[in-house]
Amino acid sequence: MKIEKPNLLTQNIGEVDIPYLAYHRTAPTIIFTHATGFQPWLWHPVARELSDDFHVIAPYFCTHREPDPEKGFMSWLKLAEDLTLLCGKLNIEEPYMVGHSMGATLITIANAVYGLKARKMVLIEPIYLPEKTYQTEITLQNTPLASKSIKRRNGWKDETEAEVYFRSKKMFQDWDAEAIRLYITYGMVKNGNGFMRLACPPEREAALFLGGSEFDPWPLLPKITCPVMIVEGENSINRKFIDLKKATAAFPKGSYTVVNDAGHLIPMEKPKAISGIIKKFLAEQVD
Repeated sequence: MKIEKPNLLTQNIGEVDIPYLAYHRTAPTIIFTHATGFQPWLWHPVARELSDDFHVIAPYFCTHREPDPEKGFMSWLKLAEDLTLLCGKLNIEEPYMVGHSMGATLITIANAVYGLKARKMVLIEPIYLPEKTYQTEITLQNTPLASKSIKRRNGWKDETEAEVYFRSKKMFQDWDAEAIRLYITYGMVKNGNGFMRLACPPEREAALFLGGSEFDPWPLLPKITCPVMIVEGENSINRKFIDLKKATAAFPKGSYTVVNDAGHLIPMEKPKAISGIIKKFLAEQVD
């Protein structure tokens, strides 16, 4: 039976507490990691489909740490270490791992740098920037997504106004209806008067985007020995500057699939397709 609503839990990893969603099963574990500025709840349509057969954990990486006070960004190296520590505290060994965008890069780093071994990995639109990017000074001016996100609107009088606003934006127009509802319900916080703000504030989202330029993941890919599937959206804007076929070839056991009629935010646009891809890949026998 599918788990219709997960438990929201927290785990102390030493310095900080990490919130996470848990779909409890006595079964193999899947770790789901989310994209920059989003929430683990956006994995819910996919996690629910897999909760028949897997114990699912989906951590939240946005506000549990402050950005580096000197550098001004949130280190993806530190977040990958936090993920590794979280799995250690929860006694999770060799999980399946599924990451989207930033989350896909975090599990790459966690595996190759911090030794978080995985049975298999599904990397959906990972952020493996052109290698010259990692040699550039990290500033708002040099990071278009950060400079754009820090200017995001962050105030709506109620849920209705918020939903109308988001549905008017190009980024959200191809989203599945449930994903939009989850984003408004869990991706926003409200005060006593019902006034809505983003749960991951624009300044924090910008700090996360900046952190993506800190560390070059390309040398790590040949070190990851488990089976890896890279998933790319047919219409993703990232295809102009991120070469995921090259990345696939760098993994010793890499495979590649494209989701037709999808952009960068595939889990929010095509949750049923992603669920099917993950199920099929995890069920395949390893040579």
